[in-house]
Amino acid sequence: MSETAPPPLKGAALIKDEVSRLPDRPGVYRMMGEDGEVLYVGKARSLKKRVVQYAQGRFHTDRIALMVNLTRSMEFVTTRTETDALFLEINLIKQLKPRFNVLLRDDKSFPEIVIRREHPAAQLKKHRGAHAIKGDYFGPFASAFSVTKTLNTLQKAFLLRSCSDSVYESRTRPCMLHQIKRCAAPCTGLIAIEDYAQLVDQAEAFLRGKSRAVMQRMSEEMQAASDEMEFERAARLRDRIRALASVAQETTVNPETLEEADVFALHSEGGQACVQVFFFRAGQNWGNRAYFPRVDKSDEDADIMGAFLGQFYDDKPIPKLILVSTEPAERDLLSEAFAERSGRKVEIGRPQRGEKRQLVDHALTNAREALGRKMSESSAQTRLLAGVCEAFGLETPPERIEVYDNS
Repeated sequence: MSETAPPPLKGAALIKDEVSRLPDRPGVYRMMGEDGEVLYVGKARSLKKRVVQYAQGRFHTDRIALMVNLTRSMEFVTTRTETDALFLEINLIKQLKPRFNVLLRDDKSFPEIVIRREHPAAQLKKHRGAHAIKGDYFGPFASAFSVTKTLNTLQKAFLLRSCSDSVYESRTRPCMLHQIKRCAAPCTGLIAIEDYAQLVDQAEAFLRGKSRAVMQRMSEEMQAASDEMEFERAARLRDRIRALASVAQETTVNPETLEEADVFALHSEGGQACVQVFFFRAGQNWGNRAYFPRVDKSDEDADIMGAFLGQFYDDKPIPKLILVSTEPAERDLLSEAFAERSGRKVEIGRPQRGEKRQLVDHALTNAREALGRKMSESSAQTRLLAGVCEAFGLETPPERIEVYDNS
């Protein structure tokens, strides 16, 4: 008579069995449930020491206990360093979207401005995505609207072309942009390529934060033109100076002691969270955006901030300075990973006083208000769906509503 096969291991028993074969090396682990569903992705300096904690039954929260009980299999990948494990963990979380991980949602790339230098007459344009074009990139900007608005201002101030190379080569007379004083028309020779290159250099200097020097030089040129009674040229320079001045006037939060930084502020409440991100480049505020990552009410703010930063910078340029309202878990590891990826030192700091603290407090106020609006909208939706249930006699709120218009 054949013996009955023992039931497959699951939960803490399965994890304990896996631990016996794990190395004391850095790596990434995946916990899977029924039908291969990925429940959680984690990384560790030592896979053996980290995973054994799940098998010992000392859980921090009921949520982690549930995750362990649902585990039916595990997969492991060893890495050369803990930094490599962090990169792999971030990629797997974004790819697999495990239900028990903090997950960054609405992770779209940010628009930038690029001065494309592949042509003798450089082109000023909006760009999104990988830096495959040869040129100078400036950003990120928080929205397409903000980058378009800045582009319009730069065209007024520096008269750089925005047309494609094919349009440029086919022009026989200046286009409408030249007529409305937004392009110097290098395509038809109304400005020498050498003089146009000077405008390009001025635009680059302005975008790199040297706005005062650029405006001072233009003011001197305007005064010289006026002294020589070249009043039309002086008026054109005056209009360009006004356009540049409007950039500084339209941004409400421009730091005096900060050239380049991203500011992150986290506010969590009732199992929901908002991370407000402000971008500062060239001493100017280039906009902000609110994110609402998927979190659990048992998640600590430090863990949320750490997971958010790792996923956020997975495919975005990393500044020299990152200011946070909450110190992220494993801050030193994140700094090391960001430095490795960017090729220079990256500082993650939680300022205690001064202008940097004021910027973080301002971002935190925005995060708190944004989450309040989000929760109010969710509450209103819940009431509306409850009304739909009552009107149609439904047992549970609908998850999807389709409307067809046959008119």
